[in-house]
Amino acid sequence: MTTDKQKTLNLEHEFRGKGLHTGKVARMVLKPAGENTGIVFHRIDLGDDAFVPAVAENVSSTARSTTISSGEASVSTIEHLMSALFGMGVDNAIIEIDNVEVPILDGSARPYVEALAEDGLKVQDAGKKFITLPCEVEVRDEASGSFIKAVPYDDPSIDLTVDFGSKVLGVQDAHWDCSTDYSVQIAPCRTFVFFHEIEYLFNNNLVKGGDVDNAIVIVEHPVSREQVDTLASLFNVPSLDINEDGYLNNIRLHFPDECGRHKLLDLLGDLSLAGGVVKAKVTAFKPGHSINTRMAQAIREAISNK
Repeated sequence: MTTDKQKTLNLEHEFRGKGLHTGKVARMVLKPAGENTGIVFHRIDLGDDAFVPAVAENVSSTARSTTISSGEASVSTIEHLMSALFGMGVDNAIIEIDNVEVPILDGSARPYVEALAEDGLKVQDAGKKFITLPCEVEVRDEASGSFIKAVPYDDPSIDLTVDFGSKVLGVQDAHWDCSTDYSVQIAPCRTFVFFHEIEYLFNNNLVKGGDVDNAIVIVEHPVSREQVDTLASLFNVPSLDINEDGYLNNIRLHFPDECGRHKLLDLLGDLSLAGGVVKAKVTAFKPGHSINTRMAQAIREAISNK
């Protein structure tokens, strides 16, 4: 975000892959858009008018990912793409997609960032949309203890703490501000899941597109060789093992705190549904898609009421 002007893409970028939760294969094309368009998804399989603006009012589900809907059109698992667009400073884009779920790719934002970085962005004439809060905004989830607080400030920043009560993860902190190299420090960080959740997810058809290439697997509790072999079979690989640090050996961590950084990646994507760069110091404790998107909505309500 080195300019106060809006930006769009220089070129179109195509991605194809399966959705993490549905397993459905989608073709998705990122296209340049005019000033003040914002980020708008177009479900081209549903017709010429099936547009879904990426704003907090359109959030329809936050069950393990963020879904937005308008009329009959929905698009799910938008958070990694939204994070990449925000992190790279893209204000305006049309996202054409021919199925219900954004491809998971490698479970991070890196494929999008690499494509955008290679071809660059187009600087537009209109000024970038900065959101100035009229007051402190806070949302809480009393059941989980999660909260997100935004205090008005000239320089946007986020400080995040992740605490799953996990001996493997520990407590992880992550930080973002406008000087952060998003492409290096945040974009490569992949989604993660606990080993003990996977059987439930598979049995309930919630990770039809999960495989060994797009998720970090945390082994929090003792598991048997049979359980590991069953997971290898589900992932359709010859074998899997557990590393000494408590992670499945399907992938190697990019950072010791990659899971915390991935939560920051998600939060940036979800908060971008506020519709601009929020000029605030944001503090987030145990964030997730539900509280993230509630915060984006609260910010939009705060500025509409001032």
